[in-house]
Amino acid sequence: MEEQPAATPASGSRVSIEQCQDMIRRSFRTPVVKFLKEHLEKAGCWVDENFIKAVHCEEKLSGGYVRGQGIIVCSNHMNIQDDVNQVVIHELIHAYDECRAKNLDWANCAHHACSEIRAGHLSGDCHYKRELLRGYLKIRGHEQECVRRRVMKSLSGNPYCSETAAKEAMEAVWDICYNDTKPFDRAP
Repeated sequence: MEEQPAATPASGSRVSIEQCQDMIRRSFRTPVVKFLKEHLEKAGCWVDENFIKAVHCEEKLSGGYVRGQGIIVCSNHMNIQDDVNQVVIHELIHAYDECRAKNLDWANCAHHACSEIRAGHLSGDCHYKRELLRGYLKIRGHEQECVRRRVMKSLSGNPYCSETAAKEAMEAVWDICYNDTKPFDRAP
C-alpha cells in the first residue's frame, strides 16, 4: 500500500507543535536525513527521533542545534514538509561537525563560521529555487553569496562574535570549510 502524502497547512499558515513533530518523523525517511543519521552514528554519535524536537520559538528563527540537547525545529515558523526537512538537514550537519570535531567551540567565531558555511553549502539552503522564493534573483554566483549572507545572519546571534569578528572569521575559514564536504563525497 502506498503511503499518502502528509497534509500540509495552507500557504502562509504555520504548523502546530504536534504537526511539526510528525513532519520531523517523516524527515527521517528522506535520503539525506538517513545518510546524515548513518554517518553521525558511524562517528559515534547516536540520533533518534527524540534528538529532534518541535517547539514554539519566540525568536524569528527556523531551528537550531543545542550542544548536549539536540535539535529544535520552530513549529511556528514552518509551513510545509520541505521547510522541516531543510532545518533538520542543516542542523544535522552542525551535529555532525560537533561529533567529528570533539573540540568544536561555538563561542569561537571561526569554529561557528565554519560549521555555518558547511551547513549552508551542504544542506541545500542556498539552492537557487529557495533563493528565488526568498526574493533573491541573482542567477550566477548566488550560492556562495547566499551562504555568506546566512553565515553572517547566524553569527550575528552569537554574543561572542562582533560583526567585524564574524566577517573576519568567515573569510579566514571560507576556502577550507566551503570545500569540506564530509560526510558527503561532494556537495549534494
